[in-house]
Amino acid sequence: MLPSRRGRPARVTAFAALLLVTAAAGALAGCGDTGGLRDAGATAAARSPARLWPGLPPASSPAYDIGEVEHARVEGVAVPGGDIRGADPVAAVRAEIAAHPDDYAGTGARYHETSARMADCGTDDPENTGDAEDTENTEDTARDGCPVLRPYYRDLTGDGRPEMALGFRLLPGRLTAVRVYTVEKDRLVRVMSYDDAVSAVELAGRAVVVRSPSEVAGYEYRLQWTWDADQRAMLLTSDEMLRADDGGGDGDGDGDGHTGRPSPSASPSPSPSASSPSGDAP
Repeated sequence: MLPSRRGRPARVTAFAALLLVTAAAGALAGCGDTGGLRDAGATAAARSPARLWPGLPPASSPAYDIGEVEHARVEGVAVPGGDIRGADPVAAVRAEIAAHPDDYAGTGARYHETSARMADCGTDDPENTGDAEDTENTEDTARDGCPVLRPYYRDLTGDGRPEMALGFRLLPGRLTAVRVYTVEKDRLVRVMSYDDAVSAVELAGRAVVVRSPSEVAGYEYRLQWTWDADQRAMLLTSDEMLRADDGGGDGDGDGDGHTGRPSPSASPSPSPSASSPSGDAP
């Protein structure tokens, strides 16, 4: 017969006995509530994980390449004095567009409108930037009509220097590109790249959190990237489907009709639906 798990253990430590004696003394002294030990009731038995299909041969490689690691030097963008605040965010987006002509060049490219509207950006407006905590008195874009969202700066790698979190609209659809850049040897380096339908982007400590709509009403996807020193990149460390705070999250899709589970991309690619990110961080 298995021993019962109900109630306290039969063995009482010396410390517990001392507490009982003290409580009894307090009761005799008329001190009111003794604060003595009380039975917490039944405790659920611990259960180990149950492994399913133990004979299934383990996979040796991923089925799909989803671009888990992004570490790419951005050519042609100066970083004066090694300070990323001096780098031009618009120039960083133009460099990416130039590196992927199939995605941006010509009317047949899926993001051709982003490329066309870059003419509205000019160069970056130094007043249209800020720390991640500074979310007031600034506009979302560098210029009217410009698809580049204003950058935010925060130390995401733990080296004491800020990184640049940047977003830009992937047009004519409703996708948003989210990027993080750092500086290595006075060179601009992209260490995170993600394209999706975006409900909000947040900086939480040293992590980047992207919230995206789900096709399930009342739920949303929340993906988190965290700096990994070994890979020298922001890695996707959490991918969850959670109940949306506002009860929304039913997702309206984009021009390509995609409303499914988001997946990271190391370079621009057709991906989920979109709404513009807030760009603001806590």
